[in-house]
Amino acid sequence: MSDAALIRMANQIAANFGGRAEAAAVEETASHISRFWDPRMRADLLRLVADGKTAGLSSIVTQAASRLR
Repeated sequence: MSDAALIRMANQIAANFGGRAEAAAVEETASHISRFWDPRMRADLLRLVADGKTAGLSSIVTQAASRLR
């Protein structure tokens, strides 16, 4: 899967929880990715964040990624 597709999908998940407080949105986003994403997709997202390729990622997603490690 392309980096752009991962970023788009992760941001869509975060947007679904956008009406909640930031801490809750981060937790729910991390939980959703942990439960429903293929391990390879999670690893690719973590790689993007570790490599500093966070342009385009919402802050909710970048914070959620730190909880997935």
